[in-house]
Parts: sequence; structure tokens; C-alpha cells
Amino acid sequence: MYEELKYWYLRDHKLFWTLNGSQLKQLCIITGFKKAKKGEIIYFSSSELPRVFLLKKGNIKIVSVDEDGNETIKDIIQKGDLFGELELDSDKNSNEYAKALTDEIIICSFLLSDFENLLLEHPSLALSYTKFVGLKMKRIKNNYANLISKDAKTRLLTFLKEWAERDGKTIDNRIVIENYLTQNDIAQIICTSRQTATQLLNELEEKGILYYSRKEIIIEDISLL
Repeated sequence: MYEELKYWYLRDHKLFWTLNGSQLKQLCIITGFKKAKKGEIIYFSSSELPRVFLLKKGNIKIVSVDEDGNETIKDIIQKGDLFGELELDSDKNSNEYAKALTDEIIICSFLLSDFENLLLEHPSLALSYTKFVGLKMKRIKNNYANLISKDAKTRLLTFLKEWAERDGKTIDNRIVIENYLTQNDIAQIICTSRQTATQLLNELEEKGILYYSRKEIIIEDISLL
């Protein structure tokens, strides 16, 4: 059953569109399959067996931990995203982990060594992978640039706009986002304190711009953000 699931999961991902049916079946042999629940740790960067992961369902946060133990959310992983040792170079000095944000997580994964061999065997796949990772790194770099050049309120508004564009659904002229982030998560994403994030969200609620709850965020008018 899992072999069939892995086949369709891989075939559905644009990264593997250059592979034919028999090649995908061979790929399934080296592909791991995992389910996880909300709050579960998916991987640590210090693992002895580094892997590349493909998220098929749910949302995951990548958390970076500095030398003092302070945590910052480095990225939010969506369905179809790759994460793990994306630069194909296991860095034992890095300290980050991935944690499930939503109730049901489904992941395919590859040992880093197996994935490197796969790219060597299929140059067209290697090219697609390079482009995929390049775009992801560019997005992370842009996010970092926003963090150091804007104040906390502007960072929050920018984050909410991007979240709404990515996950929001328009209902009765309002944008509704299923909320899988705590206020502390949001604070870590925009690199501010939880108190500041809470205060800024409360201000937006008082102005009638949005409504925040543990289950959903309703944005009355996206142009006001």
C-alpha cells in the first residue's frame, strides 16, 4: 500500500516530472514514508543520517536554535515543499529542527547519499532541483532582508499579507486563514517578543482590520494591512 502511495506522491510533484513510470518505481524503493501528528518533531539537523524531506500534507515549521538556546522560526513548510539537507551538505554545526504544526502530516524522505546518487543519474532532475532550491533560498534571503530593514509592525503586516495570499480563502469579501500558528510562533517568525506580537495583533483587532483566534484569522480588508 505504501509503495503505491509513494509512487503517486512522487509523480504528483513537479520536481519529478522528468522521470518516467519505471524510474519513479525505482525511486520508491529508496523513498521513506512517515506520518506525524501536531507537535511531533520531524527531524534534527544533527542527525547521523541526514535526509531530504518532501512534505505531502500539512504544515511544518523549521526552527533554528542559537548558542544561547533562543529559537527563531526560519521557515514555514507547505505541501509540496522540500526541507532538510537541501544544500546536499550536512552541516553538523547547524542546530535546527522541524516540528509538525497541523494535525496530520505526511512526508516522503530520502537519505542524503541516495538523493545525491539520484541527481547524478538524472541530469534533468538535478537541473530542476537546482532551480527549486535556488528559488527557496532566494525567498528565505528576502525574508531575512525584510527582518533587518523593517520595524516589527511592518514585518507583521508583511507576514500576514503573504500568509493570506498563500493560505487565505475569500468568504463574503473577507479573507479567512486557518490558523495553525500560536502568537509565539508569529513572534518568532517576525523576530520580536511574544508581548509585542500580541500587542500588535490586538491593535489590528481594535481597529477592526482583523479578528484573531486559535482556529482562524479573519481579515476584513486586505488593503488595510
